Amino acid sequence: MAARAAGRRPCLTRTTPQEAIVPDLFIDGEWRAALDGRTREIRCPADGSLVGVVDEAGGKDTAEAIAAARRAFDEGPWPWLPAADRGDLLLRVADLLVRDRAKLARAESLDTGKRFVESEYDIDDIVNCFRYFGRLAAAESGRVIDTGSASTDSRVVYEPVGVCALITPWNYPLLQTAWKVAPALAAGNTFVLKPSELTPHTAIHLMRLLQEAELPPGVANLVLGAGPEAGAPLADHPDVDLVSFTGGLHTGRRLMAAAAGTVKKVALELGGKNPNIVFADADFDTAVDMALTAVFLHSGQVCSAGARLLVEDSLHDRFVDEVVRRAAEIRLGGPFDERAQTGALISAAHRAKVEAYVAKGLDEGAVLRCGGRRPEGLDEGFFYLPTVLDECTSGMSVIQDESFGPVLTVERFTGEAEAVRLANDTVYGLAGAVWTTDEAKAQRVVSRLRIGTVWINDYHPYVPQAEWGGYKQSGFGRELGPSGLAEYREAKHIWRNTDPSPQGWFA
Repeated sequence: MAARAAGRRPCLTRTTPQEAIVPDLFIDGEWRAALDGRTREIRCPADGSLVGVVDEAGGKDTAEAIAAARRAFDEGPWPWLPAADRGDLLLRVADLLVRDRAKLARAESLDTGKRFVESEYDIDDIVNCFRYFGRLAAAESGRVIDTGSASTDSRVVYEPVGVCALITPWNYPLLQTAWKVAPALAAGNTFVLKPSELTPHTAIHLMRLLQEAELPPGVANLVLGAGPEAGAPLADHPDVDLVSFTGGLHTGRRLMAAAAGTVKKVALELGGKNPNIVFADADFDTAVDMALTAVFLHSGQVCSAGARLLVEDSLHDRFVDEVVRRAAEIRLGGPFDERAQTGALISAAHRAKVEAYVAKGLDEGAVLRCGGRRPEGLDEGFFYLPTVLDECTSGMSVIQDESFGPVLTVERFTGEAEAVRLANDTVYGLAGAVWTTDEAKAQRVVSRLRIGTVWINDYHPYVPQAEWGGYKQSGFGRELGPSGLAEYREAKHIWRNTDPSPQGWFA
């Protein structure tokens, strides 16, 4: 909901109510208010309390940010600095993130409603991301090509793509931002960041840290606001060279189509419908425990959530009974409730979508085992009980569509072949897991799964050294790892003849 600028309260980036209002858009090294004066209230999903009021960018603001990034790339020093110097700046940012860990975690929790302890873990992962790319920046400088000729010098070098549009989601606001900003800067690019309009505060803080680390003006630019106004111009603008987007499938399709007009590079991570496959020989207690973590962490608002539980038929009844028993005991609460085990959904609109998703699944024949409603006593927030839908089949909407909420669907299978067939029966291919004590079986199944990240007897861990991304309609391109840096680079082949002479071809 947009509001006029007059009388707005200070947001989390300001330390006291008495402090002068500071604009929230960061363009060409300066903090600016939106050109048309619009602002947006940010409220905590856990209780509806006002977190802050931030500037709301429009198309003109985004155009100015793109122009600043273009100038900084074409005329500024950043792309031509030694890669080691760019890496050193990222390492300084990592140290600043450590310094501000508690402040950032609090801001993240207030914006998203997630538990404070989860936000603290996220900040640690963000620090590791900046450190990884800070060290990697100068490690892959190119390669020499053996042409078989003593009179030829042939090299492949890597150069920055140019101006990058970075569009990030609301579920892991700063983490997903770090996955894009760190490699973009390591490669020597400039960028315009457009975070989700629902969760802007940690992106604002990151811009302040980049300023403190002495990033040159215009290299990093921040526009806040809704996608159609602030984000859409990034996809079709001719001065943008790359668009990296993490979010929903339908928005990703629109961005990809818009980017086609200027044939710019595109990287998309569009969510998943992730299978968690449990064979009868799995470690029962651990598999149950991790089945809960896989789907109910952050109330299911995780692109890699193990929302599809595939259980071998002979184990089904015992296993699902225990999952249901434990799911019914999960405590919900606000970010700073130390007894809470998971939190709120991001908005009333999102909760309504989850409710409609469950209702449709029940109409199609799924069996409600627990949850399926709002909890009592948490009326001010957007809470929804952990929900288990049993006896699901592959044709149901709850199997094919992403709920992005605390909803676990259960399917039965008999044997490896059926497990693989069911797991792959989706347009998505982001992540999944296999639970078995038979190593050979695990490797056979993993090799046949069409998904980008597969865990064996585990769920959710990742490291910045390993690539992240999906198959099929989960998107294309990779974040993290060496490939995550390569997304923000162009390869140039340079051939030099050290002893040129006439060839006489047309003598």
